Amino acid sequence: MERIEEFVDVRQKTWCIHCARTLAGLETNEDHVPTKSFLLKPRPHHLPVVTICRECNNGFSRDEQYAVTFLSCVLSGSTDPRHQRNPSAGRALADSAPLRAMIERSKVEYQTLGGDKKIVWRPDTVRLDRVILKNARGHAYFEFGEPMLEPPVHVWSSPLEYLSSSDRADFEELNEGGRGASLPEVGSRMLTRVWTGVNMCAGWIVVQDNTYRYAVQQAGLLRVRSVWAEYLATEVQW
Repeated sequence: MERIEEFVDVRQKTWCIHCARTLAGLETNEDHVPTKSFLLKPRPHHLPVVTICRECNNGFSRDEQYAVTFLSCVLSGSTDPRHQRNPSAGRALADSAPLRAMIERSKVEYQTLGGDKKIVWRPDTVRLDRVILKNARGHAYFEFGEPMLEPPVHVWSSPLEYLSSSDRADFEELNEGGRGASLPEVGSRMLTRVWTGVNMCAGWIVVQDNTYRYAVQQAGLLRVRSVWAEYLATEVQW
């Protein structure tokens, strides 16, 4: 990715975007958004990073590892560490028998009327939603300079293949919330992207091809969408 400087109001950087505590006096960490372990090596340069308190950063670690590992298992169709495309997930499965067993229990196999075998994976939606929200807050903050300290209106996710053709088109084309969207704040990274198209494709910010992309829009409400591994669609709206 290309480095983009921002010139938003520094007072917006006063708080941790997750717990809303003042960062002054707290131990802080530079947090990657998206979660770095979602990406494949070699990872892109200049990944989006935001400053949050160390306590929040550490608090997300287990949920992030679960989300990365669960997604990898779904894509490979297996909890076998040797079959994982994402090395981080493979290591987690090899190192933690309880994690592997938990994800294995979420797999449901059934046979269709036509005789085909299908697998449905049922995630821990609470843990998954925490990671979706964590990344969405980071995207909003990094691109717009907006600390979204209030609870969101909704957090949603679905495999892209489960969406109807019209719903898929609306999601991909950034419809509904994108209609009437105002220009981003002067000095924000998002305004630079809008004018230059840096790292953007059809309104999406591409972090790594076929691995992670996101979009941030503001039209009264602020909305963040992301796509993980060209499989999972997510949306958070405030």
